[in-house]
Amino acid sequence: MTTFNVLGWELHEVGKPPRKRRWQLNTSDLQPDEVIVSIAGCGVCHTDLGFHYDGVRTKHSLPLVLGHEISGTVVGCGKEAVKWNGAQVIIPAVLPCGECIDCNSGHSNVCQHQIMPGNDVDGGFASHIRVPSRWLVKIPDNYQGDIAKLSVVADAISTPWQALLRADVVEGDTCIIVGCGGIGGYCAQLASSLKANVICIDVDQRRLESMHALGFTHSLNCTEKSSKEVKNYLREVITSNGWGHSGWKIFECSGHVDGQTLAFELIGPSGVLAIVGFTMSKVNIRLSNLMAHDARVFGNWGCQPELYPELLEMVVLGAVDLDNSTQSLPLSEICEVFENAHDGKYDQRVILIPENDTN
Repeated sequence: MTTFNVLGWELHEVGKPPRKRRWQLNTSDLQPDEVIVSIAGCGVCHTDLGFHYDGVRTKHSLPLVLGHEISGTVVGCGKEAVKWNGAQVIIPAVLPCGECIDCNSGHSNVCQHQIMPGNDVDGGFASHIRVPSRWLVKIPDNYQGDIAKLSVVADAISTPWQALLRADVVEGDTCIIVGCGGIGGYCAQLASSLKANVICIDVDQRRLESMHALGFTHSLNCTEKSSKEVKNYLREVITSNGWGHSGWKIFECSGHVDGQTLAFELIGPSGVLAIVGFTMSKVNIRLSNLMAHDARVFGNWGCQPELYPELLEMVVLGAVDLDNSTQSLPLSEICEVFENAHDGKYDQRVILIPENDTN
């Protein structure tokens, strides 16, 4: 038996600063298919902030360690998972059972028996985590970068990837990204890697400038602009570049009621709208627009683990710019990081790094 002393930061009351908690994980307690992962890094997601500040309920009662964007190294194994010992891995944000009707019908990301770290069980804002091994994604041996940076593949990159695949994005498509922070920024980069034509829309000029630095030349600050004015801009860009005037593929990534309203109003002939961002607010829309435009809308929850290996290979080969889109900070600064992230002070995805702590 091997015992690991674990340090984590738990949400114990909505709106209150996370508090430190210590516990132990023992290999003797593992189920045959389970592993213990020493966490290299865990990304801070909008969902974590929703749990922490907005009262979005976690499935597991509080207190609970949040965090679901996790990378690390397997350090302990159940008897059926020994092949994973020592492997550097990504832990998908949604871990399905692999056996139910949803899993067997191509909807494993909404498996009713799924385990989501930081929601169903203690998550990644800790030094170690215990998870099933079935869906672990091995980081390629030839990867020479910091594996902590790859933690964002677990959600911020994989979620828009699934949305792009479900929208059937191909070379030459027009992809409109509404909300370019975090997931939206990665959505734009992944769409570009598929050779789609990308237009970025946001209310934050800093984010648009960040996208411009990544090579996205078509962008619009939609602050105080009507949907008609935004549409006129889109038509001008599309006409001047000779792109198609139908079949726009719109990705709502802002997670804000105004962004979702605008995204719906942008739907045109044979258009597709993917709802990738989340808000508790309700949106007032005219559903008949879908009928009139023969369009479709779908919601996108996480990403099927089956889609991760191909995506991770693309990321390792440079499909997204991890260096300029992430910043690493110590896990011990989680309280300040949450406050700053909630106030929108970060232009990059924050990854929290566990430290050796004897206090």
